[in-house]
Amino acid sequence: MTLFTITSLMLMIVLTCKPRQNATALNENHRGHQLAPSVDSGLTHCGEYSNQILANGKCRIIATLPQQDGNRCPDMFRCADEVSYWLHENEERKQDILELRELISELQEELRNHRHRLKVLEQQPEEENYNSTVEQRVHSLENWASESSTLQQMQTTCIYAIQAQIHNLSLLMDFANRNSSCLVPDELRSQKGQRRADVRHTSTRPIDCSKMYYNGIQRSRVYTIMPAIGGIPTDVLCEMDIEGGGWTVIQRRHDGSVNFNRSWKEYKEGFGNLNSEFWLGNENIYRITSQGDYSLLIDLEDWNNNRKQAFYRSFSIEDETNHYRLHVEGFSGTAEDSFAWYHNKKVFSTPDSDNICAEIAHGGWWYHQCFYSNLNGVYYMGGRYLKGPRILGPDGIVWYSWRNTDYYSLKKVSMMIRPRTFHPHQSP
Repeated sequence: MTLFTITSLMLMIVLTCKPRQNATALNENHRGHQLAPSVDSGLTHCGEYSNQILANGKCRIIATLPQQDGNRCPDMFRCADEVSYWLHENEERKQDILELRELISELQEELRNHRHRLKVLEQQPEEENYNSTVEQRVHSLENWASESSTLQQMQTTCIYAIQAQIHNLSLLMDFANRNSSCLVPDELRSQKGQRRADVRHTSTRPIDCSKMYYNGIQRSRVYTIMPAIGGIPTDVLCEMDIEGGGWTVIQRRHDGSVNFNRSWKEYKEGFGNLNSEFWLGNENIYRITSQGDYSLLIDLEDWNNNRKQAFYRSFSIEDETNHYRLHVEGFSGTAEDSFAWYHNKKVFSTPDSDNICAEIAHGGWWYHQCFYSNLNGVYYMGGRYLKGPRILGPDGIVWYSWRNTDYYSLKKVSMMIRPRTFHPHQSP
């Protein structure tokens, strides 16, 4: 039975009732036969209700419920809202549980990788065992002595060059203080002669790692070079073993020990550890590549120890005024190109330079809506990573064509440059 009014809806519910043991006299009088309805026919207010006890042991409850959306009944009619709310909460908790299961799976995979690395380290022989014979040790010491002698000569050359430049500056200061016109011709002739002597004296100074190679230094390690642009001594890592050697390394990632989510100033000056992970610095890369025509080699390795390379015949960047704009072309190699075709001619951006791609990718790079390569991204153990609440988009060490996805982060990456005309085992 239902009763409709203009503003409300009357609902009838029939339930099975169990009368209490101390039932009232009114219940006793109605036992055994159907009771007359006790509901007033004028029941129209929202929330009003009444009940009847029928002869067959059932209850009949008649209640008026709201028909308009803006009305609410007393608490006894709010159970539907609460049930709906908790059903919604239950669905959200199920989703949270699924995400936790995925996270646990990722952590378990990461733990397995750590255990594997520990086993590999435990099985590696100690470094001293590689030089097991006296002959090998003597040969190694001879190489070290030869390299040390060459380095000493080069450092002496650099010191002489710096002293000559300081002397030139002193002469200019004296001339400015005296402001004597009669000394100008002799002064200028003296300075020109000294500058010519400096050029001859420092012509063999190492401007990059290829010069170190030609000077007989062919061991991969950290050396000091003096680029022609600026003439500032700069420590660099030289790679002398890969593809003929002579490479100046400008970036390296291999263990996640250095955070690459850095500011514009840090990417300009460089950061990290040359013996571990680092970015050489945009200003240093600009000064080196401005000396001539350079090529770029990118060495890539995934978590299954698969290794590929991307070679670019031409590579350089512009100065800070032009936001270190990238120039790269002439691709070849065993990896597919995910760099030049999309990022060439783009300016460098960092998370603090008002570039949304750099903010999402958490690194500094030549971004372009946003990237197909992101070698300065976040280091993720195990490679595969998922988009979560804290990740607005892909931000790993990505080379898209490796697995045709933005959500696989490589294990090892290094970027290195050398002159385009370099030839192994030949003098320049």
